[in-house]
Amino acid sequence: MSWNDRRGEQSVLENPRLELFIAKHGRRLLIALVVVGVLAVAATGWVVATPSTTTTTQQVDAETVSTETTTSAVVVEDGLWTDGTELEDSSVYMLSSTPELTLTPQTSVPTAESTVVHEVAVRHEASRDDTVFWDDVDHQSRTDANVSEGVGTSETTINATAIADRQREIESEVSGVGDVQTTIELTVEYDTGTYTDEQELVAPIQVTNEAYWLEESLDESTDHSQTAQVEVQESPNATAIGGLLALAVLSFGGAVFVRNREQIDVAAARRAVHQNRYAEWISRGSLPMWVGDYHIGLDTLEDVVDVAIDTNERVVYDTQRDLFAVVNGNIVYYYTVQGEWEVTAWPAMDLGGDSANAPPIEGATDADDDFEFDESRPDPGDGDGDVEVDEDLPNPDDEDAWEQI
Repeated sequence: MSWNDRRGEQSVLENPRLELFIAKHGRRLLIALVVVGVLAVAATGWVVATPSTTTTTQQVDAETVSTETTTSAVVVEDGLWTDGTELEDSSVYMLSSTPELTLTPQTSVPTAESTVVHEVAVRHEASRDDTVFWDDVDHQSRTDANVSEGVGTSETTINATAIADRQREIESEVSGVGDVQTTIELTVEYDTGTYTDEQELVAPIQVTNEAYWLEESLDESTDHSQTAQVEVQESPNATAIGGLLALAVLSFGGAVFVRNREQIDVAAARRAVHQNRYAEWISRGSLPMWVGDYHIGLDTLEDVVDVAIDTNERVVYDTQRDLFAVVNGNIVYYYTVQGEWEVTAWPAMDLGGDSANAPPIEGATDADDDFEFDESRPDPGDGDGDVEVDEDLPNPDDEDAWEQI
């Protein structure tokens, strides 16, 4: 079996240098790859089991308190509406038919244990050039709201006719001096257990001889929260996990790859590297055994290539004999792993029996030790008799006959 055949059986790699590296360091490389794979798997488990945490400032104990106020009035005489009709959240109320206005504030609180107080007042102000120089507050009610299902509700009824009369009175007193403005003020006091605060809601009320209305709604919402340093657990780093798993797969795959090629012969791999390196100087061919008169064996393939370079010849690689040679005139410079030129010149022949597994003959063999000389046979060198020569045997000096063999 030639060197190339052996290389084909040992490895399917196309990189001789990698083959040589595996052949020389396969065991250590295998151990290193397995260790790296195990460490990568362990690191992956550690990353998954111990996600990182960061400290950040967050809002905690967030609560919202909101108040919405509805208005309503009951018709007291027939007119635009029938007596007894209840108007709710109307854009305008008539003084004659709806003289009283009912305010119903509803405050939403976060817990049922919260307490809510509603206070309603009517404020009259006299101002000049947007500066208030006189005011008067008429407190209408202060009520503990009934908190049910997180909503505190109360009702306060104010006399719109009285408000209109008081406004006309103030206007007559400051006529030519300033302007009069009347507002409805709703103060909401609350205690949620976490936060205690109040809301100030103000809506101007416009009053004419025939009607009145609120120019703005009595609605407000207040958010409460506190800041605190909180440790946040981050999700596992998907990039790191993916990289570690890929490293583990590559390491174990490389270990299997190296394990399957541990038996690569170092010398064969080294020769493959050299052959690949000097490929431009080497040609495949067949060398007859009688080429050249002198056969000089060299120690390495590099030596043969050096001769080829020096003599400007090519190296012939005889795949049948597994031999590299440079023919320079009648001198043949060669290198073969089998040792001698003559050994490569005679192919091994299967003669049957155990001799089929016998090693190639190099000089003396075990067959010489088993040979016994038969003294009864005549000595070819004995002068008493002539040796009969078989005419059919080839003459050693007949070149054509040897070629036929």
